[in-house]
This record gives sequence, C-alpha cells and structure tokens, in this order.
Amino acid sequence: MVGKKIYIVDTTLRDGEQTAGVVFANVEKIRIARYLDELGVDQIEVGIPVMGGDEKQAIRDICKLGLRASIMGWNRAAIPDIQESLDCGVDAVAISISTSDIHIKHKLQTTREDVLERMVKAVEFAHSNGVYISVNAEDASRSNMDFLIEFARLAKQAGANRLRYCDTVGVLEPFATFDRIKTLIDATGIDVEMHTHNDFGMATANALAGVRAGANWVGVTVGGLGERAGNAPLEEVVMALKHIERDDLNFKTEMFREVAEYVARASGRILHPGKAIVGSNMFAHESGIHGDGVLKNPKTYEAFTPEEVGLERQIVIGKHSGTHSIIAKFREYGVELTEEDANAMLTRVRAVAVNLKRSLFDKELVSLWEDYCRERGA
Repeated sequence: MVGKKIYIVDTTLRDGEQTAGVVFANVEKIRIARYLDELGVDQIEVGIPVMGGDEKQAIRDICKLGLRASIMGWNRAAIPDIQESLDCGVDAVAISISTSDIHIKHKLQTTREDVLERMVKAVEFAHSNGVYISVNAEDASRSNMDFLIEFARLAKQAGANRLRYCDTVGVLEPFATFDRIKTLIDATGIDVEMHTHNDFGMATANALAGVRAGANWVGVTVGGLGERAGNAPLEEVVMALKHIERDDLNFKTEMFREVAEYVARASGRILHPGKAIVGSNMFAHESGIHGDGVLKNPKTYEAFTPEEVGLERQIVIGKHSGTHSIIAKFREYGVELTEEDANAMLTRVRAVAVNLKRSLFDKELVSLWEDYCRERGA
C-alpha cells in the first residue's frame, strides 16, 4: 500500500437512504453533503436522479453548493437514467448492472451477453459526455470470475474510470476478498472500488482486504447505514487505514462523532453506545484494572485519543470499579480521598450498583459520600 492513494466515496445519501424506513429531508441531504465534504470525502454519491421530484431537486441543489468533493449520481445501465444525472449537473456517474448468474437469470431475466451490451452502451454514452464513470458490478462477489474480468475489460475499453466491486449480500470474508480483488486487478488493470455490505459483520474487514489487494477506492456510509445490516462505516474505514495500515487520509476525524449523531437523528436510528469509533462507550472505563491503567497512561487501554474522533474520556464508577478510579472521580469534585475512605466508598458503590443494576451518576456518588461523612461524624 506504500505510495498508493486511497479515495473515499460516501454513499450515505444513496445506499444509506435505501435502508428500510429511512428518508432524508432535502435540507438534511444538503447538510449531510456539506458535512461529508468538510470531513474530507473525495466523492459523494448523492442519490438517484431518475427518481425525479424531491430526489432530483436535492441533487441539483447539492451540485450548486460548490463543494470540493466530486458529486456522483447513481444510474441503471440505461441512457435515460444517465441523462437525468447529467441534467442535475453531476460530474460523475455510477452505472450499475448485475453480473452474477443468479441476478442475471432471476432479476434481470436476460443473458450475460445482454448485460455486457447494456453496460457498454451506457458507458459509451456517459463517456461521450465527459463525466467520471464508475461501473458497478452488482453482486460481483457471487459472479463468475472469468465473466467479471470480461465485464471489467469491456467497461475500461468503453471509457469507465473504475469498477465498483459490490459484495451486495455481504457474503465475502477477507481472505477470499484479497484473492478475488488481486485476480481482477492483475487481469484488467482497472481501478477498483470496494463496496462491502455487513451481513456477516465483515464489511470493514473486507474493504481493507480489498485495499491490501490493490483496490484504491472504498465505498462507505456514515455509521454503516445501508441496506439490511448496512455498509462499511466511514469512520471505521478511515480510522483503520490511519492507525492499522498507517495510511492517514487527512480527514477531519474530530468531526466523526458530530456527523454520526446528525446522521443517526436524520435517519431515525440510534447511535449505539458500543458503536466502534464513535459510540459513547468507546472511552468509558469502569473496570478497576482498566481504569487504573488509563489513569496512569491512556495508551494502556486506548488505541487512539478520544479527542481524535470528537469524544471525551469517562471514568465510570460502578460494580467493577477500583479504588484508584474512585479517588480520581472524587478529585473531580474537589475531594481528596484517603485509601481508607476510598475502600469504604468502593464497598458502598458496589452494593448500590448491584441493587440498581447499573453504574452510578455523579449525584448518587456525592450522596453516598455525604452519607459516609455523616456516619463518621465528619
């Protein structure tokens, strides 16, 4: 991966909105597009122009914002679809058609030859209009490799800039992903985008495996929003590239939590506390061993700093806390506990936490301390 530029295409406004039950208001679409641009996303897939109505109007409005990012419209492999995208003013088009035999037979009810013909005609038309072209091989992960290679070669010859490798139903695992993407790139030399779904919980892992194999685009959504179990989350991919692969894409990662919260609210979804990278529990430490380690050096139990993604560190006091965490927490209240006080308080904290089946709030801790002081006559 050394020296290889990785590009991020975000499809929150297209695949993300295709999540069952999710609808973005036009004003929300515009704000999300601005957020994505400010974060550092290279290309924003803004929707499906051929839907018309509010969808097309939102896309037109986004195209007029003057964003740094490339703006892409999604299309079937049909010239009328592409014309609708061009009418909106996008500078990039995604042209999508199925390549797996199960899709070709049961969904499209046609032949491989017809798929190739439709794709080539659509790409040639888009190319003649001077826009950037991604050819989407839908269900690529269940497609015959020889056919997929032929599909990619013809797409490239017709003027496509890249192939979107779609793990449409999320059936890949990282080892197979690496082998397939490497085979495809070695045979065709085309730029490849990883578009991975999370049905088996491996969307981010598969995206990274594809990058290891030579893919230089990754498709993502904020928070992993998307069909069924969702897509590879933007924040996971960017942070994993930065901290695991040592490839810093220079994103404004400190905005991740803010953007994730906004998209969660706009989509009517809950931002789970345990969500990787941006969940509120990412930097919440209750266990005595963990709390003690973090207080001495945050790197003992944190892979990166909370400030890097817009969060704050929390020392949570509950059943599993230790005396060092108790002492540190009360220091926040301006109270210096002795070892004896800390041990006494810890006993009380654990009893209350078990009774309440949760950690304790600040006011509850202060109340316990006041009770303890009264009992001691302090």
